[in-house]
Amino acid sequence: MMQGILLDLDGVLYVGDTAIDGAAEVLRWIEEQAIPHLFVTNTTSRPRLAIVEKLAGMGIEVDVGRILTPAVAARHWLQDHVKGPLALFVPQATREEFSSFPQSDDDAHAAAVILGDMGRDWNFETLNRAFRLLMQAPTPAFVALGMTRYWRTEQGLQLDAGPFVRALEYATGLEATVLGKPAQAFYETAAAMLGISPPNLVMIGDDIQGDVRAAQASGMRAILVRTGKYTDVDLEQGITPDAVLDSIVNLPDWWAQQD
Repeated sequence: MMQGILLDLDGVLYVGDTAIDGAAEVLRWIEEQAIPHLFVTNTTSRPRLAIVEKLAGMGIEVDVGRILTPAVAARHWLQDHVKGPLALFVPQATREEFSSFPQSDDDAHAAAVILGDMGRDWNFETLNRAFRLLMQAPTPAFVALGMTRYWRTEQGLQLDAGPFVRALEYATGLEATVLGKPAQAFYETAAAMLGISPPNLVMIGDDIQGDVRAAQASGMRAILVRTGKYTDVDLEQGITPDAVLDSIVNLPDWWAQQD
């Protein structure tokens, strides 16, 4: 029996700055049905409060405490595993999520190197600086805020953090600790926050790899929506979603059929 829902944001509730038709109504239905839920996103380009404000601007009301981002997961991990300054390769707005930690200056040694989605701010010098820091001794922790390959913007598909993390892994010979989708630890954190075992949760996303396969590998069901980055090729990759819906608006009907 399904007891809780995990929802991706970009591509499921909105694309760019435009809400998916019917998304706000579905969220009200979830609230009315008292279904436990979390919004799980690999977004590292903005803090949670900015996400809430963006959604509100589209008529979608979300409580900040219901949003699990890689930065939130990373904070918990860093508190337990790292002592010393951080080198942050994340957008300026996301830096405030790490304000309680000391930060490395320029090329000074860092205890951890944190990579997120910097979008167009990536360039050779920035990537090479991260490389040099990771090659220092003692080797700093290498933390990736997700491994999403790409996402859809209003201008078309755009690279996310995953390709840059892979480039640095290849160059340094290190393996990043991933604290966002598709890491199993990220989904386990979401399940723990809701207090619901993975088999009783369903993940809803537009990414056949990071949402569907990753959630299923964590023991959850997974729904793929035909919005956001979805393409018909997704269903030819040998990954079988538990359901494929035209959009989030079809969720209530699917949910009713699970009883």
